[in-house]
Amino acid sequence: MDYTKRLEKVAVLGAAGKMGSGILLLTAMEMAELSLRAENRDRTFVLHAVDVSDRGLQELMGFLHSQVKRAAEKKAVRLREWYRDRPDLVENSDIIDQYIRDVIRLVRPTTLLEPAYQSHLIFEAVVEDPHLKTDLLTRIDQHNTRSPWYFTNTSSIPIHTLEEKAGLQGRLIGFHFYNPPAVQRLVELIPSAGTREELVNFAGEYARNLGKKVVPANDVAGFIGNGHFMRDALHGLAELQRLCEDHPFVQSLYMVNRVTQDFLVRPMGIFQLIDYVGLDVCKYIMSVMDPHFPGEHLHSELLDRMIELGVKGGQFADGSQKDGFLQYQKGRPAAVFDPDRRDYVPIDTFQQEADQRLGSLPGSHQPWRAAVGNPDRENILHDYFKDLRKMDTLGARLALGYGRVSRDIAKKLVADGVAKTEKDVNTVLLTGFYHSYGPINEYF
Repeated sequence: MDYTKRLEKVAVLGAAGKMGSGILLLTAMEMAELSLRAENRDRTFVLHAVDVSDRGLQELMGFLHSQVKRAAEKKAVRLREWYRDRPDLVENSDIIDQYIRDVIRLVRPTTLLEPAYQSHLIFEAVVEDPHLKTDLLTRIDQHNTRSPWYFTNTSSIPIHTLEEKAGLQGRLIGFHFYNPPAVQRLVELIPSAGTREELVNFAGEYARNLGKKVVPANDVAGFIGNGHFMRDALHGLAELQRLCEDHPFVQSLYMVNRVTQDFLVRPMGIFQLIDYVGLDVCKYIMSVMDPHFPGEHLHSELLDRMIELGVKGGQFADGSQKDGFLQYQKGRPAAVFDPDRRDYVPIDTFQQEADQRLGSLPGSHQPWRAAVGNPDRENILHDYFKDLRKMDTLGARLALGYGRVSRDIAKKLVADGVAKTEKDVNTVLLTGFYHSYGPINEYF
């Protein structure tokens, strides 16, 4: 079965979720563009959007319409070429509207699993629960006579575990989109030892057609992205606990968060990132990874306590940030949760004192947004960290120590066979997490 035939009948499981909706959007546009080729005009393309939520599916169709329109406006010249045999489409607006119709008409929203029984390709993007994933994959494969291929968007569960439990015999591959899929360029591609070569080749072609940057990862729990992030987060949590020996909890959390953002020139602090992903999601990913790494103890009692207090973070349906370790106003941290008081403490009530304890930044410092967009970024960062190493402030010590731990985590991912090369680890952190530099560097 060739590439186009494989994409004639597709299903996305969890299509109304944040990851699933992005995967559906990208796949719908790829299928529509295949359908517009002259040699494919007689083929029928169908994309089943499968989800348990009727309301979510209703909202999904509005999301698709707005996002396809936005994408079409950016490639109006290409669309004009695709519709060159349609003299009735004169204005760009006519072409854009026709493209939107051609994409949307492929999508069949449903709360039933049965349409997946007829699909050649199934994307699985449900919640990060190995039992649920295995159950769905098994049920589909037992009823689907087409020997379908499966893409799972898991960010932590070993592919071979899902493959073996569902009896898929090499027809499953890890295809980990980063959030949100329509924006993030990175994809971690994770075959198991038994994944069929033709599936790996197909996945690579699909990724290239979407304009994604592919980083291969070996089939080890957590892969590269979460393999680094979860351990990085645990170090941040440990630093918080250590600082609490001499400083109040809210100040300690603020200081670690500021160090990991401003001093390390990252797009957000470690506690903002945990909030963005969700405290409960981070805890669950750690629980998935922990059995595969005996002796590491990938677990945080502080996460347990915060979740018990109802502090979970995550995002609302519109993408705005829910409160977690930090409380947000207009997307910016405004307060820190104190688990003893069970309430948020405004940052402006202690910020000056905490900043004085950290000490000032070197004069050569540039904030992340300025540094990451500067063509001379490497020299700027080199000079900045050189200056930081000359300082003996609390902030400098914390930042340099954090950077060294981040580097060691990254190197261990290569040594343990999770990542194939140091460059791959750096690429994941640069592209998937938007860091201004890779963790394996000479700055620390």
